[in-house]
Formats: sequence, structure tokens, C-alpha cells
Amino acid sequence: MFGTTAWSCFTASGFLDAEAARTNAAAPRFATFNLDYASRKKPLEELAEDIHAPVSAFADRCGTLHFVGHSMGGLLARVYISRHRPARLGRVVMLGTPNGGSEVADLLKDLSVYRAILGPAGLQLTTERAPVLAALPRPDYAIGIIAGCRTISPIASTFVLPRPNDRKVSVASSKLADMADHIVVKASHAGLVRHGVAIDQTIAFLNDGRFHLT
Repeated sequence: MFGTTAWSCFTASGFLDAEAARTNAAAPRFATFNLDYASRKKPLEELAEDIHAPVSAFADRCGTLHFVGHSMGGLLARVYISRHRPARLGRVVMLGTPNGGSEVADLLKDLSVYRAILGPAGLQLTTERAPVLAALPRPDYAIGIIAGCRTISPIASTFVLPRPNDRKVSVASSKLADMADHIVVKASHAGLVRHGVAIDQTIAFLNDGRFHLT
């Protein structure tokens, strides 16, 4: 999570150190809380219940609560907010989140190795919306979405995913109808959390509710 007198939720490991290194002393500073959760063992609806206690305790110590989620973390943020909306909810930033599902998940969902690695929540990432995601209400809070368009997997990028994509999620699939803003950066799926532009744009959206044109 991230905050000035606000807090925000980071579900992307590595983003915190990168943010700290890039944020200068004159800029608004955010207190952060990086959540770990059993993404390989439980579906999204159970993960939302698992993180409720630590998120709630963190929120009690501050003002506005922002969420920043990478990949599945963005979906988890939406599920969590629909069930346990913080009283002082701020803004949400998603990086490489498959809001429309991923064709890679469609292709691999029946493989035992995929099921073993990604677990129940991984099976909810397909383009056929899982019930918990299909039932989500339209967001009435500001969501900024950052998509990547660089890949190191030409086969998946060319033959599995619509282009452009970040190797796991297409730019088209990252979008939501009610998003406040959307931007594409030259980063792979995994690289989004350490990409300088993605970091700067995340901070811009948390501060201003929009991405900054470059």
C-alpha cells in the first residue's frame, strides 16, 4: 500500500524499493505496505478474505488508502474492494492486469503444471470470466491502468496473444470500460514493476488521478 497521509497497497514485490529510489525529497512521499498472499493455493475470493485483517489494520493507521496491483494483484484489489471497501478509499493502479482475461491462461489451464504453479486463482485468469470476476460491480472509484508492450516470448506474443502485448497480457485485455486513464509503456509483464516510466506514472496517478503525458 502507498501513502502520503494516504496509504496504498502494493502487490508487486520489487516496486517498493524502486519507488523509494526514484522519489525525490521534494515529492509527496508514500508510506507503503507490501502484501504477501497464498496465490497458488486459493481462489481470489478466499484471498480477499485472507488479506482483509492486515489491510484493515494498516488502513486504521492512516488517511486515504490507495491500491497498486501487478497482474493478478489488480484483480484481487477489485475483489477486495467489492467486499471490504475501505472507508477512505483512494485510487487504484493496475500494472499488466488481465481485466479481460489472458489467452495464455486459456491455452495452459488444463495442464497440470500450470495448475500446480498458479493454483485456483490462476484458473480464474482465463478470458471466460470466473463468476467472482463476472459479478464485480462497475467501479465507482478511479482506476489507472498501465499496460506493457514488450515481450521476450515471440511465440506467445505472435500466435497466442493479440498484439501488442507484454508476453502474458494483451494491451486490449488490460482495459476496463470504466477506467479513469490508461497508458502503454515499453515493458514486459514481469518488467513493469521495475520500469522507470511505469513507476513514475503510478505515482502521478496516485497524486493526480491521471497519468502524465510525456
